[in-house]
Amino acid sequence: MLKLHGVYAPVPTPFAGGRIAYDKLENNLEYFLSTRLEGIVLMGSNGEFVLLTPKEKEELTKFACAKCKGRKPIIVGTGAETTEETIRLCNMAAEAGADAVLVVTPNYYKGSMSEPVLKKFYLDVADASVAPVILYNMPRNTGINISSQLASELALHGNIIGIKDSSGNLVQISECVAKSPSTFKVFAGSASYLYASLTVGAVGGTLALANVFPNECAKIQELYEKGQLEESLKLQMKLIDSNNACTVKYGIAGLKAAMDMMGLYGGEPRLPLLPLNQGEKDDLKMILKASGFLCQS
Repeated sequence: MLKLHGVYAPVPTPFAGGRIAYDKLENNLEYFLSTRLEGIVLMGSNGEFVLLTPKEKEELTKFACAKCKGRKPIIVGTGAETTEETIRLCNMAAEAGADAVLVVTPNYYKGSMSEPVLKKFYLDVADASVAPVILYNMPRNTGINISSQLASELALHGNIIGIKDSSGNLVQISECVAKSPSTFKVFAGSASYLYASLTVGAVGGTLALANVFPNECAKIQELYEKGQLEESLKLQMKLIDSNNACTVKYGIAGLKAAMDMMGLYGGEPRLPLLPLNQGEKDDLKMILKASGFLCQS
C-alpha cells in the first residue's frame, strides 16, 4: 500500500482546441517525473475533473498511469456525485495502475450532506474500492467541510489511508493528526501552509504551486525534515505570494498561465473557464518574478 509522504503536484489537464492535448501532458509529466516531487495527482481540482466526460476521465487515467508506472506514485481523483459512480471510477483507476484514489465530497445537494451521510458515503466507497482511498476536503469549492472528528472516525477503516485537507484551517489539521491512528496520513492542500502543517504532524502536501515551482516546494519539506527549520520557513515565505496568485487570485487560468511562463504547457482552461487577459498575465509574471524562482527549474 502507498506510503503517503512528500510533495505531490496536482497536474492540470492540458487542452488544445477544447480537446485533451496528450502530447503536452506527456511533456509536462516527463518534466515532473524528473523533479524532486514525490508523486503526481491526476484529476484533482486543478485537473478540471468536473469538466471532463466519463470517457475522457478513463482515457486520461490510463495514459497518465502508464507514463508514471515504476517512476513515481500517481494518485487519481475519482470523486463523483453518486456512490456508484465514485466506486466505478475508483476501480477504473486501480485497474489502470493508480497507487491510490482521491475522493472529494459529493456536494450538489450540500444541504443534505450531513456527517452521517458523508460517513456512509466514504465507508461504502472504501469497502468497494480496490485502490486505497484518500479523503479530499475542499470546502472552498464544495461548500462542505470534513471535520477532524469525521476524518478520525473514517481513519479507522483499513482502506482509508489519509486526507488532503485544503481547508487552510490549521487547528483542524492539528486535530486530525492528533485524533487519528498513525497509519492515517494528513496532507496539506496548499503551498501557503505546508510548513505550518508539517509542524503539527502532516507528512506532505498536494500543492498547486508544485506545478510551477516543484523543486522549491519539495525543498520546504526536505529542509524541515533535516532540521533546517529557519531555511525551510524562509523558503515557505518566499512562495506565499506566488501561491496566492496561482490559486485564490487567478485560479486555474492563473496556474496554467504560470506554467506557460515556466516553459511548460499550461494553455487555456476548458470553457466556461476563461484564460487570463494580458493585464492579469503581466501582474502574475511580476508576482512570480518577485519570488526569485521564475527562471529556475
